[in-house]
Amino acid sequence: MNRGFLIGVVAMAAVVVASNILVQFLLGNWLTWGAFTYPLAFLVTDITNRLYGVSQARKVVLAGFVVGLACSFIGTQLSGEFGPLVTWRIAIGSGTAFLVAQMLDVAVFDRLRAGRWWQAPLVSSAVGASVDTLIFFSIAFAAQLSFFEPANDVSWANEVLPLLGMGPAAPLWVSLAVADWCVKVLLMLVALGPYRQLSKMFSAQPETA
Repeated sequence: MNRGFLIGVVAMAAVVVASNILVQFLLGNWLTWGAFTYPLAFLVTDITNRLYGVSQARKVVLAGFVVGLACSFIGTQLSGEFGPLVTWRIAIGSGTAFLVAQMLDVAVFDRLRAGRWWQAPLVSSAVGASVDTLIFFSIAFAAQLSFFEPANDVSWANEVLPLLGMGPAAPLWVSLAVADWCVKVLLMLVALGPYRQLSKMFSAQPETA
């Protein structure tokens, strides 16, 4: 098995574990620290896709999905000051969003891989991040989807406030989603540099069995 692919699997697992931990810590009113680590999952997926193709990229995504499921399950069994560290709605939203968004990223990247070097990673990551944000925050917090976990009170997330503290009125979870999405897009632009350099570095290394 190629060493670079193994590095991709380990890197994806590390990103997922770190994000599951850091999402518990707030940064200001609209973000958690996990918003700054999770976008690295798209970087790992895109580099794997560029170097080793669609099949290997999907395997890396599935590895991250399995690790994410394990982390979420452990979190649902641990109690904090206000109940389980991870609610079932967050666990379901996180797993669903990750799998759908990352697989979509793989498919879009593959369609655009023949274009300019930045097109495939930028467009695929932007599409994936948008879908990821919509799925996760909707499942985790939207009042309309309370059937996922009826006993979980998410009324706090549905309090109507100015969007990001200054825009039109919207549920709090919408502000959280918009802030999260903005960070993802910003970091994806920043990640284009590391994407190009890492792709060149690993493509220059000899294959190993």
